[in-house]
Parts: sequence; structure tokens; C-alpha cells
Amino acid sequence: MEILAEYGYLGLFLASFLAATILPFSSEVVLGYLLSHDFNPYMTVFVATMGNVLGSVVNYGLGLLGSKILLNKLLGISFLEIEKAENRFKKYGIFSLLFAWVPVIGDPLTVAAGILKVNFVLFLFLVTMGKFLRYVFVAWAVLTI
Repeated sequence: MEILAEYGYLGLFLASFLAATILPFSSEVVLGYLLSHDFNPYMTVFVATMGNVLGSVVNYGLGLLGSKILLNKLLGISFLEIEKAENRFKKYGIFSLLFAWVPVIGDPLTVAAGILKVNFVLFLFLVTMGKFLRYVFVAWAVLTI
């Protein structure tokens, strides 16, 4: 993580992008590091949000274009995780995408949105809002502690 933080905004973008995929990255650590080194809070939130949303768009695209077998092999998402995410969609509706930032359930939710062919503009809006609010909260917490 420190290596990514040394690259400033580019490192934050990459960490945020990778954190939105199945890879175990913590973009919050990089964001906190940059904020503690006087990087612009507005820019850090913007960059982190854009990287994380782009990662979710990749997941959506993989869900839209890939089969469940491919998703299992390529991303390591189990069939059970995909089924649970699809069931969450059916139970809680499209607004569950506001929680795409939540560890463990967020990535499968964005893949399931692609599998279920959720309207892309609505997907983008909800995922962006959820991820943006999460990064605003993280930035606020880092700056006030």
C-alpha cells in the first residue's frame, strides 16, 4: 500500500480500482496516507471514487458479458456468492447497489447487476453515490482524528 501511496493520486486511483474488483486491496489506507500528507481532500475523494467506480464498471461488464463459469474461474467468485447477490437484488431491489462499497458483498453485487442487465445509467448513479459517500466519510474521519 505504501508503494501505491508514493505515486500520489495515480496510486490512489489504482488502489481504488483494484479494491473494487475481487482483489484484496484497501484504498482507504492509501487515501488516509495521502490526506495525512496534505493532499487535497476534495481531489483525493474524487480520484478514489472514480477509480472505485471504474472497477465496479469492469465487474458489471464481466457480469454482462461473462458466464457464471467464466466469472468463477476469472474472478474467483463462487456460484453461491453470485446466487446470493442475485437474491439480494431480487429481495432489496436496485437500491442495494448503494452498498456496492461494502466488503465481501459489494463486488458480487456489481457482477450480479451485469448478469441481471440492470440499466447501466442507474447502476452508475447508485454505485457512484454509495462509493462517493463512503470516501467522504473516510476522508472526514481521517481529517478529524
